[in-house]
Parts: sequence; C-alpha cells; structure tokens
Amino acid sequence: MNNLARFSVNQMTVKQLSLPDLVKSCLTLGVGGVGLWREPVRAHGVEAAAALVRDAGLTVTSLCRGGFLTALDPAERAIALDDNRAAVDEAATLGTDTLVLVSGGLPAGSKDLHGARERIADALAELGPYAAARGVRLAVEPLHPMYAADRCVVSTLAQALDLAERFPAEQVGVTVDTYHLWWDDTAPAQIARAGASGRIHAFQLADWTTPLPEGVLNGRGQLGDGSIDFREWRGYVEAAGYTGPIEVELFNDVLWARGGHEVLAETAARYLEHAV
Repeated sequence: MNNLARFSVNQMTVKQLSLPDLVKSCLTLGVGGVGLWREPVRAHGVEAAAALVRDAGLTVTSLCRGGFLTALDPAERAIALDDNRAAVDEAATLGTDTLVLVSGGLPAGSKDLHGARERIADALAELGPYAAARGVRLAVEPLHPMYAADRCVVSTLAQALDLAERFPAEQVGVTVDTYHLWWDDTAPAQIARAGASGRIHAFQLADWTTPLPEGVLNGRGQLGDGSIDFREWRGYVEAAGYTGPIEVELFNDVLWARGGHEVLAETAARYLEHAV
C-alpha cells in the first residue's frame, strides 16, 4: 500500500491479535507503526515485546495508558503515581516517547470537578520530570464529556492545555483524538494553540457512529462509517505543525469479532480512503 508512512495502528483496534500476530500482520501489510497497550504488553513481557517490535523494524508510536490521577485517598494516589512511573519506564523500554494519559473520573462520592483537575496537575508536577528524564512525554487526552464522571474529568482540548501549559512541552502535551473532540467548535483554535507551543504529542483517529452501543465505551467506528471529516482534522493538526504518526484507535465489538488481519487491512485501506 502507498501513503502509509505515517499510519499507525493502535493495538486495541485489533486486540484479538496476539502481539506476535499483530507484528506479522503489520509486516505483511506494510504498516510501520504500532501504538501499544500496557496490559497485552505486560502479558507478553515488556522486554520481550520491545525486542519483538524492534527486531521487526516497527516504530512504537505511543503507549496507552497512564493516568487515573484523581483519587482523594493518599494511599490510592501513591499507588496511582507508582503505576504511572512504571508506565513511563515501560514506554522507555518499548522505545516510544509518548505515554497517553486518561486522567481519571470523579472519586466516589465527589462532585468537585475543579478539585479533581487540580489533583491531576499535582500529579503531573511529579510525573513530568520523571518522564522527561527517561525521554518520554506525557500526552493528556481529553475524552468526550460523556466520560467525565467515571473516566476522565478533562473533557476539552482547552482543559487539557490549561493543565499541560503549567509544565514544559517536553514534559507534558496533549493527545488530539477525533472521536472525543469532533463535536467541539473551539477545537481547531485549541489545536493551533497546542501546535504553537509544540504540545501535540499524539494524533488519533476514530469515527463517531450512532446509535452508540450499550455501555458506550466500545462505540468507536471504523473510519468512514460515521460523522467525522478526517481530512479536515488532519488539516488542523498539520497547519499547527504536527508531522508525527497518525494512529487509528478503535474500540468496537463488531470489529473484534472478525479476523484481526482482515480488520487491520480494512483499517489501513480506510485510512488511505478517508484521511490521506
């Protein structure tokens, strides 16, 4: 396939594939980039996973995920910080400079969004220098507002940048994910703001399809099946100076029920059709 130089497949898109099978499929299809997830990487062994992708000549474009930094209980916060430091170490071992952060939802019984966001900032103050010393950048990902209560109190790119800009860009930036941001008419201006300070650390694609499935989480549509103009969004990030990988990250039960190699081939084809 042509024009796949910047294309990366997130491991979750084809989670039915083992890591070795994902690597084989990438090599067969001419896909040079993979975004990895901590759980399957740990199951395979971090060092072994790093050797596998390195020996195959693949680039690890990101590691998902760190975050969940909003706990009130000091012991829980300490556990979360330790886990995020481990995630940074794993990213460094895998050879990626980008750790995607999903910040975390409201703690049980709390309705304090502002306080939750400030605890994220407190955590970034500890984690940013640790990550930068290991060549890893933290990429705060805003999630659609429907996830604010239980998964991510950072809902807009403006909110993510308000956090990131407290720290050097080589420590903390943002993830631009079309699935979560396509609805926000302020996002293009915020992408320009992020680009001006070199804070677009990851760019991810997924389509918005309706009706959303029960449970919502696994509703990310295949490119071209929904409402998002991917060339428009690619134009926003490129106008802001972003030239890095373009990662397709899909959570979709229908896709997961199919053969992983077939889904990867389709995803690469849809990227060429809708995002190039």
